[in-house]
Amino acid sequence: QFKLIVENPEKPVAPGLQVKAVVEYTPKGAEDLRDKLTLLVDDDVVHIPLLGLLPYCDLEIESELNFGEMIANSKLVTKKISISNRGTASGVFRIFYDGLVLLNIKPARGVVKPKSVRKIRIDICTDVPGVIKEMMKVELESRGCTEVWIKGVVVEQVLKVLGVSCGKVLKCINFGPLYFGTSKTEKIHLYNESPECMDWVAVLEDNAVGGEMGTDLQGSTDAVLHDLSLKNKDVDVSTLILCVPNQGTLKPYEKSLVTICFSPEEFEVNGASLIQDYVLFLRFETVGKRSGCLQNLSGDTTATTRSCSRQVDLALMGSGFPVKLSFKPGTVINFKDCYLGEQAQAVCTMKNESEFLPVTFSFRRTAHFHVSPERGKLKIKSEKEVTISFSPRQIGVFQMKQIIDIIGTGVDKNNVDVFKTKSFHQIYLTFLGVCKSKRPSIVFTINPGLTPLISNATGQFVVRGTGQLSDTAPVAILKSTQTQIHTHRKNRNCKDDALIAFPNDRAASLRPSEWNKKYRTIFTKTERYNYIDPEFAYTDSERLFIKADKKHYINFISSLRRHRLEKEAARQFYVYNNLVSIGIKPAEGLKSPHLSITDIPKEKPEPKMLPLDESCMLTSRKLAAIVSKSTNKGVWRWLSPMPSSTREKEDCRRTLTRKQLHQIFIGPSTLDFGDVCVCSTTTRDLHIINNLSVHIWIQIEIEVMELQETSPLSQVVPPLTKTHIPVVFETTNVGMFKTSFRYKINRKHIGHVLVVAHAMPVELQLSTRELILNPVPGCLAGTEFRRSVRVCNPRNHPAGFIWRPVTADRKPAFTIKPTRGFVEPYSDVECEVVWHPGFNTPETGQFTLCVLKGNSITLKCFAKVTIHV
Repeated sequence: QFKLIVENPEKPVAPGLQVKAVVEYTPKGAEDLRDKLTLLVDDDVVHIPLLGLLPYCDLEIESELNFGEMIANSKLVTKKISISNRGTASGVFRIFYDGLVLLNIKPARGVVKPKSVRKIRIDICTDVPGVIKEMMKVELESRGCTEVWIKGVVVEQVLKVLGVSCGKVLKCINFGPLYFGTSKTEKIHLYNESPECMDWVAVLEDNAVGGEMGTDLQGSTDAVLHDLSLKNKDVDVSTLILCVPNQGTLKPYEKSLVTICFSPEEFEVNGASLIQDYVLFLRFETVGKRSGCLQNLSGDTTATTRSCSRQVDLALMGSGFPVKLSFKPGTVINFKDCYLGEQAQAVCTMKNESEFLPVTFSFRRTAHFHVSPERGKLKIKSEKEVTISFSPRQIGVFQMKQIIDIIGTGVDKNNVDVFKTKSFHQIYLTFLGVCKSKRPSIVFTINPGLTPLISNATGQFVVRGTGQLSDTAPVAILKSTQTQIHTHRKNRNCKDDALIAFPNDRAASLRPSEWNKKYRTIFTKTERYNYIDPEFAYTDSERLFIKADKKHYINFISSLRRHRLEKEAARQFYVYNNLVSIGIKPAEGLKSPHLSITDIPKEKPEPKMLPLDESCMLTSRKLAAIVSKSTNKGVWRWLSPMPSSTREKEDCRRTLTRKQLHQIFIGPSTLDFGDVCVCSTTTRDLHIINNLSVHIWIQIEIEVMELQETSPLSQVVPPLTKTHIPVVFETTNVGMFKTSFRYKINRKHIGHVLVVAHAMPVELQLSTRELILNPVPGCLAGTEFRRSVRVCNPRNHPAGFIWRPVTADRKPAFTIKPTRGFVEPYSDVECEVVWHPGFNTPETGQFTLCVLKGNSITLKCFAKVTIHV
C-alpha cells in the first residue's frame, strides 16, 4: 500500500545537488501499516521507516473545575471547562449529570474539531450556603467515560463589628454617664468576612424591642410611667447618635474604622431636668438587602430570613445627667451698702450634688463684681468656697446677673475626631448691691434784696416748672356756622365756607396761606387778616397760566390714549374680519356663576419631598414613614420608558449614594414560579418602590428565552412611587429551571433577581383508580348502574383528554361520558360511567385516560351484582 516514485541517478551526484523521491500511501483497510525504505549511498545502506497511520481523535478534559469561594447572593456563577482534541480527526463527547446543583450545562453533547478546544459552560446558583462537590460523567470518543469533579464553597456574606483594641466581636458599647450637651466617642472596626466587596449603610433602630429612649431606669415604676406620659415620644435619635462614616464600601476581608459619638440632649418637665437612660441599636446592613417589605408583598419569607445574616446589630448604652450645683447662701447674694471707692465681700459655697460626674466651672467677668477663684473643678459630692467682692465704680443700685459656664468636651459634627472644650451649660446668680454717695454740706448766702417773682423761704434756689410745650400751633377747623356766640350783627350773614380761627392760633395764621381761604374769629366772626407774602405768592395771571398748562398736558395724554385705543380696535377688526370668525368674542355677555366656599374644591397638599441629606443618619422610623408614604399610593402601571422632561433627565443622570440605594426597593430578590406546566404562561410581579425625592430609571436586561415575554423592560419611576413589572415565564423543557437577570438603576448601579421554576408536563389526576358500581335499592331488573369519577387538573395549563376503552367489543358493557374534553387549570370535570347489564355481560372493564401531550391513567370499573334467590 506504499508506492515509491523516484528516478535513481545513473551517475554520481555532484556536491550541492539532490535527488527527490515521493512515497504515496493508499490505505485499503482500517489498520496501521509499517514498512521501510532502503537507500543505498555508495557502500552504505540506510533504512528509512514508513508508518501508515489512520486519522484519529485524541480528546482530553480537565478532571476538576473549582469555582472557589462564592457569596450566597442568589446569583448564577458561570465557569467554563475545556475539551481539547489533539488528534487529526473530529471527536464526539457527551455529558451526563442527574443532580440539581449544576445548571445549564451547555452544550451537553457535541463535536470537537481536530487541533481545537471546545468550551463547556457550567452555571451554579449561589442561593444556599454549603460545600459543592458534584461529579458529572463525560463520555469521550476513543477514551470512554471520564469523571469530572465540580467543587466550590458557597458562604454567607458576613459583616462583623470588632473592637479596636481587642480585635474581638463587639456586641455592646457602654458610653457611661455624660452631662447633657457633652459628647463621647468610641471607635470600632467594621469587618467584611467574605470574598466579595460589600456596600454597607448604618441604620439606627429607634423602635426596636428592648430599646429605651430617655427613661430613668433608676427611678420607681410610678415615676418612670409619669415621666413617659410627659415626654414627647417623637424624638429624633439621629441627633443623639452620630456614626462617621455612616455608609461605605468594604473590600474582601477588609476592616474599616468607624467612629460612634453619643451626645445626650436635655429634656425638661415642669422646669426640672430628668435623668435619661438610653439603650439603642445600631444596625449595619448590606445595601440592597432590605427585602422584608417586598417579601410581604409576595408572601415569601425565605429571602427575609436569609437577609438577616447580612446585617449586624450593635447595642449602644448611655445616660444623660443634668448639672446639679447648689449654692450657699443661695442664688441671690445681697451685699452691704457701701460708698464710692469702698469694697464689700461675701462668701458663697458651691457643692456638686452629682453622684457620677465632676463639674468644671468658670465665672464670667461682671462689672463692679469680682470672683475668686474664677475657674475650678468640683469632684463628685465635693464643695468649694468662692469669695465675691463688690467694688462699685459709680453711684447707684446694682442688680447684676452672674453667668457661670459649665465646661465640657464636645465634638465637631463635621470632624468627630477633633475634640473641643466648650460651655455646654450655664447657671445664673444674682448679685444685689447699693453704692451711696457722701452728702456735701451746702452754705446758704444772704439775699441781696432782689427777690424773684416766685421764691422759696430763703429767697434763693428758685424752682421753676418746665411745663409741656406743644410742637405745633393750633389751627382753626370749625365751620363758622356751627356757633353764633357773640356774633356781630354785620357778620351774621357771613358765608358758610369761612373757617374759624382760635384766639391762640396767631402763630399759625401768620404763615402764607391760600389766597381763596377766609378765616374769622370764633366769637365775633370778624374776618381775620390773612397775610400773603408777595415775594412767594402767585399772582392772578400766573395762576391762570398754570391752570392752562395743566389742561394742555391733560389733553395731550388723553389724545395719546384715544389714538392707542383706535389702533387696537383696528387690529382686532383685521383679526376677526375673515370667513371663519364672525367677530363674536368668547363668553361676551355671559355672567359668571356665583360660587360659595363649599363649591371651591380643596387643594390637595403636594407630598413633602424628603431632602437628600447625606449627613443625617437613617433611622428605622424614618424608613418606615417613607415606605408607608410610598406604598399607600396607588400602583402606577404605565410609566415613561425613557426620561423625557428636563427634571427627569437631570435626576436619571445622578450617581446615587449607598444610602439612597438603600431606600430603593426592587424585589422580591427571588421570583419563585413554583410548579408550572410546559408551554404555559405564568406571571409574577417584580415590585419597584422609589422612596427618594428624585426620579430613577430602571432598566432590565433579560437574555434567556424563557423570560423574553417580559415587558416593559425600562421605566422611569417618579419620586415616592410604587409600581411593578410583570415577569412572564414560559418554557418547553421539563425540569428544574434557575436563572438570574440583571437590572440597572440610572445606568450605573447594577442589581440582580433570581428566577426559580419547576417545569412539569401536562398531567391529569383521577379521584379514584378503581370504580365500583352498585345498584340503586329498589331498582328493576335490567336497570343501568351509574357512578361518577372526577378528572382533576393540578397544573396551570388547560389539558385535553380522551377516554379509550380497553376492549375490542363493539358494544362494551361499560361506557363513559364525556369521552373527550378539556379541563381548565386548577379545576375538575366529572365523567359518568354506566354499566349496561345483559346476558353474559362482563362485570369488569377498563378505560385509559389519554392526556394530550401528557400522561395516561388506567381506570378499572367493577359492577357489583347481587342475585337474590
